[in-house]
Amino acid sequence: MTFSRRRLPHLYETDQPIFLTWRLHDSLPSYRPFPKGALNSGQAFAAMDRLLDEACDGPSYLRQPPVANMIVEAIHYNSNILGHYLLHAFVIMPNHVHLLATPAVALPKLTKSLKGITAKRANAMLALTGGPFWQEESYDHLVRHDMEFERIRNYIEANPVRAGLVREVREYRWSSAGWATGGSPADQGVRPTTGQ
Repeated sequence: MTFSRRRLPHLYETDQPIFLTWRLHDSLPSYRPFPKGALNSGQAFAAMDRLLDEACDGPSYLRQPPVANMIVEAIHYNSNILGHYLLHAFVIMPNHVHLLATPAVALPKLTKSLKGITAKRANAMLALTGGPFWQEESYDHLVRHDMEFERIRNYIEANPVRAGLVREVREYRWSSAGWATGGSPADQGVRPTTGQ
Protein backbone atom coordinates (compact mmCIF):
# COMPACT_ATOMS: atom_id res chain seq x y z
CA MET A 1 0.00 0.00 0.00
CA THR A 2 1.34 3.43 -0.93
CA PHE A 3 0.62 6.74 0.75
CA SER A 4 1.33 10.20 -0.62
CA ARG A 5 0.26 13.68 0.37
CA ARG A 6 -0.15 16.96 -1.43
CA ARG A 7 -3.07 19.03 -0.18
CA LEU A 8 -5.10 15.84 0.21
CA PRO A 9 -3.83 12.49 1.52
CA HIS A 10 -3.70 9.76 -1.12
CA LEU A 11 -3.76 6.10 -0.14
CA TYR A 12 -3.72 3.59 -2.95
CA GLU A 13 -2.74 0.09 -3.94
CA THR A 14 -2.55 -1.42 -7.39
CA ASP A 15 -4.95 -4.31 -7.91
CA GLN A 16 -7.49 -2.88 -5.44
CA PRO A 17 -10.48 -0.85 -6.72
CA ILE A 18 -10.36 2.89 -6.24
CA PHE A 19 -13.02 5.59 -6.61
CA LEU A 20 -11.60 8.70 -8.32
CA THR A 21 -13.16 12.11 -8.82
CA TRP A 22 -11.62 15.12 -10.50
CA ARG A 23 -13.15 18.41 -11.53
CA LEU A 24 -12.62 21.37 -13.80
CA HIS A 25 -10.39 24.12 -12.48
CA ASP A 26 -12.43 26.75 -10.58
CA SER A 27 -15.63 24.70 -10.85
CA LEU A 28 -16.63 24.96 -7.18
CA PRO A 29 -18.37 28.15 -6.13
CA SER A 30 -16.09 30.49 -4.18
CA TYR A 31 -18.63 30.46 -1.35
CA ARG A 32 -19.07 26.82 -0.35
CA PRO A 33 -21.85 26.36 2.20
CA PHE A 34 -21.14 23.14 4.07
CA PRO A 35 -23.48 21.86 6.79
CA LYS A 36 -22.62 22.91 10.34
CA GLY A 37 -20.71 20.46 12.52
CA ALA A 38 -17.93 18.03 11.85
CA LEU A 39 -18.23 16.03 8.63
CA ASN A 40 -16.48 12.75 8.03
CA SER A 41 -14.65 12.43 4.71
CA GLY A 42 -17.59 10.67 3.01
CA GLN A 43 -20.04 13.37 4.07
CA ALA A 44 -17.65 16.13 2.97
CA PHE A 45 -17.24 14.43 -0.42
CA ALA A 46 -21.04 14.11 -0.86
CA ALA A 47 -21.49 17.80 0.05
CA MET A 48 -18.83 18.82 -2.50
CA ASP A 49 -20.39 16.58 -5.16
CA ARG A 50 -23.81 18.20 -4.58
CA LEU A 51 -22.21 21.64 -4.98
CA LEU A 52 -20.69 20.55 -8.29
CA ASP A 53 -24.02 19.13 -9.49
CA GLU A 54 -25.88 22.32 -8.55
CA ALA A 55 -23.26 24.81 -9.78
CA CYS A 56 -24.80 27.55 -11.92
CA ASP A 57 -21.56 29.39 -12.53
CA GLY A 58 -18.04 28.28 -13.24
CA PRO A 59 -16.89 26.24 -16.20
CA SER A 60 -19.01 23.39 -17.53
CA TYR A 61 -16.99 22.46 -20.61
CA LEU A 62 -17.82 18.77 -20.19
CA ARG A 63 -21.42 19.56 -21.13
CA GLN A 64 -20.25 19.92 -24.74
CA PRO A 65 -20.69 16.58 -26.55
CA PRO A 66 -17.35 16.63 -28.42
CA VAL A 67 -15.43 17.24 -25.18
CA ALA A 68 -17.41 14.63 -23.22
CA ASN A 69 -16.97 12.10 -26.06
CA MET A 70 -13.21 12.72 -26.11
CA ILE A 71 -12.98 12.07 -22.36
CA VAL A 72 -14.99 8.85 -22.66
CA GLU A 73 -12.65 7.72 -25.44
CA ALA A 74 -9.60 8.55 -23.28
CA ILE A 75 -11.05 6.60 -20.33
CA HIS A 76 -11.51 3.54 -22.55
CA TYR A 77 -8.12 3.99 -24.25
CA ASN A 78 -6.24 4.21 -20.94
CA SER A 79 -8.01 1.05 -19.80
CA ASN A 80 -8.16 -1.08 -22.95
CA ILE A 81 -5.02 -0.03 -24.84
CA LEU A 82 -2.60 1.31 -22.21
CA GLY A 83 -3.75 -1.16 -19.55
CA HIS A 84 -3.49 1.42 -16.75
CA TYR A 85 -6.60 0.07 -15.02
CA LEU A 86 -9.55 -2.27 -15.20
CA LEU A 87 -12.56 -0.01 -15.75
CA HIS A 88 -15.69 -0.70 -13.66
CA ALA A 89 -17.80 2.49 -13.93
CA PHE A 90 -17.54 6.13 -14.99
CA VAL A 91 -19.58 9.26 -15.57
CA ILE A 92 -18.67 12.54 -17.24
CA MET A 93 -20.69 15.31 -15.58
CA PRO A 94 -20.73 18.93 -16.84
CA ASN A 95 -17.88 19.95 -14.51
CA HIS A 96 -16.43 16.77 -13.02
CA VAL A 97 -15.65 13.09 -13.66
CA HIS A 98 -16.18 10.01 -11.49
CA LEU A 99 -14.27 6.80 -12.18
CA LEU A 100 -14.30 3.41 -10.47
CA ALA A 101 -11.31 1.33 -11.54
CA THR A 102 -8.76 -1.18 -10.38
CA PRO A 103 -5.32 0.33 -11.08
CA ALA A 104 -2.58 -1.70 -12.74
CA VAL A 105 -0.13 1.23 -12.40
CA ALA A 106 0.61 3.66 -9.59
CA LEU A 107 -2.20 6.15 -9.00
CA PRO A 108 -0.09 9.24 -9.83
CA LYS A 109 0.79 7.73 -13.22
CA LEU A 110 -2.85 6.83 -13.89
CA THR A 111 -4.20 10.30 -13.07
CA LYS A 112 -1.34 12.15 -14.79
CA SER A 113 -1.87 10.18 -17.99
CA LEU A 114 -5.66 10.51 -18.05
CA LYS A 115 -5.91 14.12 -16.90
CA GLY A 116 -2.91 15.23 -18.94
CA ILE A 117 -4.09 14.02 -22.34
CA THR A 118 -7.70 15.08 -21.80
CA ALA A 119 -6.63 18.57 -20.64
CA LYS A 120 -4.39 19.00 -23.68
CA ARG A 121 -7.08 17.84 -26.10
CA ALA A 122 -9.90 19.80 -24.43
CA ASN A 123 -7.84 23.00 -24.37
CA ALA A 124 -7.17 22.58 -28.09
CA MET A 125 -10.84 21.83 -28.86
CA LEU A 126 -12.04 24.83 -26.85
CA ALA A 127 -9.21 27.18 -27.90
CA LEU A 128 -8.31 27.74 -24.25
CA THR A 129 -4.83 28.96 -23.39
CA GLY A 130 -2.98 30.26 -20.40
CA GLY A 131 -4.73 28.39 -17.60
CA PRO A 132 -5.22 24.92 -16.16
CA PHE A 133 -8.12 22.80 -17.37
CA TRP A 134 -8.47 20.38 -14.42
CA GLN A 135 -8.14 21.16 -10.74
CA GLU A 136 -4.66 20.00 -9.78
CA GLU A 137 -5.59 17.32 -7.25
CA SER A 138 -8.11 14.53 -7.50
CA TYR A 139 -10.22 12.92 -4.80
CA ASP A 140 -9.54 9.21 -4.33
CA HIS A 141 -11.04 6.58 -2.06
CA LEU A 142 -9.75 3.02 -1.74
CA VAL A 143 -12.72 0.62 -1.99
CA ARG A 144 -12.70 -1.63 1.04
CA HIS A 145 -15.25 -4.39 0.31
CA ASP A 146 -17.77 -5.69 -2.24
CA MET A 147 -20.77 -3.93 -0.73
CA GLU A 148 -18.97 -0.58 -0.88
CA PHE A 149 -17.90 -1.33 -4.48
CA GLU A 150 -21.53 -1.77 -5.56
CA ARG A 151 -22.65 1.30 -3.61
CA ILE A 152 -19.99 3.41 -5.35
CA ARG A 153 -20.81 1.97 -8.79
CA ASN A 154 -24.48 2.84 -8.26
CA TYR A 155 -23.54 6.29 -6.94
CA ILE A 156 -21.46 7.02 -10.06
CA GLU A 157 -24.05 5.82 -12.56
CA ALA A 158 -26.93 7.56 -10.77
CA ASN A 159 -25.14 10.94 -10.61
CA PRO A 160 -26.84 12.28 -13.79
CA VAL A 161 -30.26 11.35 -12.34
CA ARG A 162 -29.51 13.06 -8.99
CA ALA A 163 -28.33 16.15 -10.90
CA GLY A 164 -31.57 16.25 -12.93
CA LEU A 165 -29.87 15.66 -16.29
CA VAL A 166 -31.87 12.50 -17.12
CA ARG A 167 -34.65 10.40 -15.59
CA GLU A 168 -32.98 6.98 -15.85
CA VAL A 169 -29.29 6.07 -15.59
CA ARG A 170 -29.20 4.35 -18.98
CA GLU A 171 -30.35 7.56 -20.72
CA TYR A 172 -27.09 9.42 -20.00
CA ARG A 173 -24.67 8.60 -22.79
CA TRP A 174 -21.51 9.80 -21.01
CA SER A 175 -21.56 7.11 -18.33
CA SER A 176 -20.82 3.43 -18.11
CA ALA A 177 -24.57 2.76 -17.74
CA GLY A 178 -25.48 4.77 -20.85
CA TRP A 179 -22.46 3.52 -22.78
CA ALA A 180 -23.38 -0.10 -22.13
CA THR A 181 -26.98 0.37 -23.30
CA GLY A 182 -26.24 2.81 -26.10
CA GLY A 183 -27.84 5.76 -24.27
CA SER A 184 -31.30 7.04 -25.00
CA PRO A 185 -32.83 6.47 -28.46
CA ALA A 186 -32.34 10.20 -29.18
CA ASP A 187 -28.59 9.69 -28.82
CA GLN A 188 -28.28 6.92 -31.40
CA GLY A 189 -25.81 7.80 -34.10
CA VAL A 190 -24.01 10.43 -32.02
CA ARG A 191 -21.98 8.15 -29.74
CA PRO A 192 -18.32 7.98 -30.68
CA THR A 193 -17.36 4.77 -32.42
CA THR A 194 -14.02 3.75 -30.97
CA GLY A 195 -14.60 0.02 -31.25
CA GLN A 196 -14.19 -0.32 -27.48
